[in-house]
Amino acid sequence: MHPCPLILTPIFKDKIWGGRHLYTLLDKALPEKVPIGESWECADLPNAQSVVSRGPQKSRTLGELVREWGAGLTGKAPLVDGRFPLLIKFLDATQNLSIQVHPRPEIDGNQSHLPVKHEAWHILHATPDALIFRGLAPGVSPDDLRRAARESPDRIPSLLRAYKARTGQTYYIPSGTIHAMGAGVVAAEIQTPSDITFRLYDWGRARPDSDAGLHVDAALDAIQTSVDPTEFERRSHVAGIFTTVTRLIDSPSFRIEKVRMTADVTHDIPYAELVCWLVLEGAGEIEYRGGSEHFRKGDVVILPAGLEAAKLKTTADCVWLEVTIPMPSDLAQFPRLAAGRPGHDAPAPHGLIPLNIAIKKDV
Repeated sequence: MHPCPLILTPIFKDKIWGGRHLYTLLDKALPEKVPIGESWECADLPNAQSVVSRGPQKSRTLGELVREWGAGLTGKAPLVDGRFPLLIKFLDATQNLSIQVHPRPEIDGNQSHLPVKHEAWHILHATPDALIFRGLAPGVSPDDLRRAARESPDRIPSLLRAYKARTGQTYYIPSGTIHAMGAGVVAAEIQTPSDITFRLYDWGRARPDSDAGLHVDAALDAIQTSVDPTEFERRSHVAGIFTTVTRLIDSPSFRIEKVRMTADVTHDIPYAELVCWLVLEGAGEIEYRGGSEHFRKGDVVILPAGLEAAKLKTTADCVWLEVTIPMPSDLAQFPRLAAGRPGHDAPAPHGLIPLNIAIKKDV
């Protein structure tokens, strides 16, 4: 069977800091009376396997299709430990999330045995007082942080840079960066496929018995201070007649663009690479050899590299985040990408519709 678009069943995670905003903002069918903090939309991990929700591959796991379709699904994108190269979630933080660190690429000059976890947050909604914590505050050293963690943990938040969370902003968090999402933020989270997190501070909360709690020593050892804490997204734009594409983030593991497209547009889908759409507004249909698939706000759509004869038809004004995997040639051309930081000289956005392509608008 030819590869087809995939829309997966969300895996809802109840969290003490969660809420109900994924229903109000993204129309997610949340379980009742449970505070949902995370909706895992695309996961191929040993402890979390996304399942296809509809279409010809209904009830198949993402891992099964990675093994069966191979390059027909992922193209030239490298797998991560033999698994799908992205982990995609939506987050709803009604309380501050824990201050945490993911494993940094190198520890004491030796390659760490733990997988790195680069991630990016695209803010879908933020209350006026919501904050993002990212990196150490000016003048604060790792030793200062270590001392506070041992002697007065409640001082830890004051040692970090705090930024006002802004709806529509994207925050890049390279692995090894100390960070936390503040209360009042709903975000799309794109990351490398790892679930390893070291929590340094959790605001004095009592965690469930099933939770591993804090990981102070591991968190302190994993902090990397070479990343510029003030550097987030580096935007560039391409505009067409019925679409606008905005480059948001380049990293060694993923590239994120925001695509806006008007209703009643029909266009070929020209990709020969793995692409994921996080649909934030609107609805449409993807026709392909062998069938068609509808999508709407809140869906995450995987477009396999081997998708054949594919066309997009929008039935409403659409906005989606488009996630692709940088190829080795991209990383060689833009060394800042390979270093794990957003590229100042990143290539122009490609999106779905280049500037010079004529678009058919249905009447």
